[in-house]
Amino acid sequence: MSNVSQTEILLESGTNELEIMEFTINGEIFGINVAKVREIMMACEVKPMQNSHPVIEGIFKPREDVITVINLAQYLDLPPSEDPKRDIFIIANFNELNFAFHVHSVVGIDRISWRKIQKPDQIIYGGDEGVATGIAEFEGRLITILDFEKIVSEISPQTGIQVEDIDQLGPRSRSYKKILIAEDSMLLSKMIVECLHRAGYVNTIKVDNGQEAWNYLCEAKESGDSISHHVSLVVTDIEMPQMDGHRLTKLIKEDAILRELPVILFSSLINDEMRIKGEQLGANAQVTKPEIASLVSLIDRLTHTDQPEHPQE
Repeated sequence: MSNVSQTEILLESGTNELEIMEFTINGEIFGINVAKVREIMMACEVKPMQNSHPVIEGIFKPREDVITVINLAQYLDLPPSEDPKRDIFIIANFNELNFAFHVHSVVGIDRISWRKIQKPDQIIYGGDEGVATGIAEFEGRLITILDFEKIVSEISPQTGIQVEDIDQLGPRSRSYKKILIAEDSMLLSKMIVECLHRAGYVNTIKVDNGQEAWNYLCEAKESGDSISHHVSLVVTDIEMPQMDGHRLTKLIKEDAILRELPVILFSSLINDEMRIKGEQLGANAQVTKPEIASLVSLIDRLTHTDQPEHPQE
C-alpha cells in the first residue's frame, strides 16, 4: 500500500505542467492526473452491491471511509486481467468524493507539459464524446488520459452537475454581462452554459482550453476597447490540454490590463492543497464541481449583478 504525497508531487503553481500516473489495462497505457490520486494499493476482495451499475465491483473499507470500486477494464470494454492477484486499486479523490479504480498495473509517474497533450478524437472509447480527455506523448509512447469525472457521472448521474440546482436560487433577472468559459469537456461545457443561461447569464463565450481563452483575451486587449466590453468574468477548469486553468489565471493576474478581471476556478480538483495554489495565483474564487449554484452565486457577487426579488419581464 502506498500513499501519494501531495506536498512532494504537486508542481509549482502556473507552470502549465502536470504529473501523470501511468497505468495499464490489458497492456494499453492510460493516465490519471496525480493531483487526483490519494493512494495505490493491491486489489483486494470487495463486497458486491445489489442493483448497482454493471461496472461497479462493489465496496470496501480500507480505513474509515467506504469506497466504491469501479472496474475500468469492464467500463472500457477491454479484457480482464490475466493475473488478477497482481491487479491494483488506484484510490482517487475528486468532486470531494473517493473512488477506487481497478486497473491491471501501475507503471510510474511522468511530468508533462499541457502543450504536449492533444484533445483526442471523439470516437475514442465510445460515449457521447469519448472518455479520453487527452492524448499525451511521452518518451515515444502514447498515454490516453481518461476523463474520470465523465466516467463517474455516467455511472452515477447524481454526482454530476444538476441544472435543477439553479432553481434553488429563486427568481432571476437577465444579465448581458459577458462570461468567458474555458472547459475542455464538451458535455460539461454544455451543462455549464445551460445553467448560466438558466440563471440569467445569456451572454456566454465558450472556449475549449486555457490557450483559446488567453488568445481571446489578447485579442480583446489589442482591440483598444475596454476589456469589460469583451468579458466581465472568466470561469475556467484546471485540467485542459494546451494550457491549464492555473497557467491561465497566472497570465491574467500578471497582466497590467487584465489583472482586475475576476477569475473563478471551477474544477473537480479543488481541495485544500489545490485551493492554496489557486490563491497564490490570484484566483478570485474557487468552486468544486458540480456545485453549479455556488458558481452562479459567485458570478453574481464578482460581477456585482444584483438579483431582484422578482424577475424582470
